[in-house]
Amino acid sequence: MKLIIGLGNPGRQYEKTRHNVGFMVIDKLADNLSIPLDRQKFNGIYGIGHISGEKVILLKPLTYMNLSGECIRPLMEFYEITEEEIVVVYDDLDLPVGKTRLRTKGSAGGHNGIKSMIHHLGTQEFNRIKIGIDRPTNGMKISDYVLGQFTEEDHIGIKESIDASVSACEKWLTSSFVQVMNEFN
Repeated sequence: MKLIIGLGNPGRQYEKTRHNVGFMVIDKLADNLSIPLDRQKFNGIYGIGHISGEKVILLKPLTYMNLSGECIRPLMEFYEITEEEIVVVYDDLDLPVGKTRLRTKGSAGGHNGIKSMIHHLGTQEFNRIKIGIDRPTNGMKISDYVLGQFTEEDHIGIKESIDASVSACEKWLTSSFVQVMNEFN
């Protein structure tokens, strides 16, 4: 079984914000893999499909970013999913727009959604795909920046990052995460 989690915030006002790139990846994966996000439970929206004989769950927590772990842990327990069977996709201020980085473990790096996951899972060892959103350069508060929309100049880089993240997730369905990491980093 594989669980792909995209972090973000629910609601129309957050749809196209920097903090919602994880949701954007899940939406594109749902289309590519023909997995409708038609279930709502565990304070999240998700869909289940079968790809190459493997059960695949796509999840968007609806808890708001800072409480993501409150959705993820119960779903993992219900479906008996281990940390090795998940990948989480989220925004990263420390990567430039257009860059992605795959990791098998690590700290939260100041990301509150990942802090919540680490707290609720009890480990830092889970697969992740980080999508660069860069840092504000004009003195803007981080919270205002991540909840802001991408600039026109950022759209090409973000589209490339989302496409690369979707491709990495699709590759992970038939390969080990380490193989995927080696190919996409």
